[in-house]
Amino acid sequence: MSTDPRLFLDADFSAGARLPLEKDQAHYLLTVMRRKAGDRVRVFNGRHGEWRAVIAEASRKTATLEIGEQTRAQAGTPDLALYFAPVKKARTDFIVEKATELGARSITPVMTARTIADRVRTDRLEAIAREAAEQTERLDLPAIGEPVSLTQLIKFWDPERRLVFCDEAGDEDDAPWGGQTGRARPMAEALAAFVAPPTPALPSRGGRDAESASLDRPGGGELNRSQDSSERRDAPPSPSGGEAAKADPGDRATGRTGGGRPQKWAILIGPEGGFAPEERGLLRSAAFVVPVTLGPRILRADTAVAASMSVFQAILGDW
Repeated sequence: MSTDPRLFLDADFSAGARLPLEKDQAHYLLTVMRRKAGDRVRVFNGRHGEWRAVIAEASRKTATLEIGEQTRAQAGTPDLALYFAPVKKARTDFIVEKATELGARSITPVMTARTIADRVRTDRLEAIAREAAEQTERLDLPAIGEPVSLTQLIKFWDPERRLVFCDEAGDEDDAPWGGQTGRARPMAEALAAFVAPPTPALPSRGGRDAESASLDRPGGGELNRSQDSSERRDAPPSPSGGEAAKADPGDRATGRTGGGRPQKWAILIGPEGGFAPEERGLLRSAAFVVPVTLGPRILRADTAVAASMSVFQAILGDW
């Protein structure tokens, strides 16, 4: 991997073009990274992939880059949105930084009944996301959304986007994972139901075709008799832990299933005090919600973001 510094530039690239740097970018390149005229740099703009460049001009506070050749084509990220209840400043910064590193396409603060932060500077979050993208070889920047209330978020939700709701409350303390009406299945188990490859057709044998032969598989007969392939692909996993329908994983980078249907996802992380009962009820009643748990321990909000996004990327993402 190249050790040349990497910068995001909001400009179009073409070989031989000269692009002046903003003051803070010039300071970073010349003072922090101690680069000088003639040194190489890598640049990306979220549209045209990554390109080589050299520092064509450098003074005490300014610098100009000359664009060379493209080294990496533009690649998309999974269509994963992160919604989180803001916490204290440093930990909110951590959430945005790690969500960017882990491939969120958009990041939006959500105000809940128990959210402790009442002010969010989106310009600051944009700067943090840009720096994280520069450091982690990412080819685009996540969109930073303006804060929105949870009720408004759910009211105008796109029903085609599944919402992974990290529900750590448990109604039955003595039951595994909080009971049937408490916390849902572990996140990895719940998401795995959406990516298991379809069972291949079996060759005919003894005068029976593949469809009838599939009845021999455990659970296969009931599923094949009662549901067609499109129903199985769209069915969300059962919060109570029952066997869920399987989906064709398709193209993970674009978020589209093998059948061409959009596969859009979001993760919702609540405040430190958890969601209020009425908020939890609202979420659990929504058909597009996939309630999950991150384990037997209650995680802090910033830890929950990193943990949930890591699980998602390993199962549904571009890892």
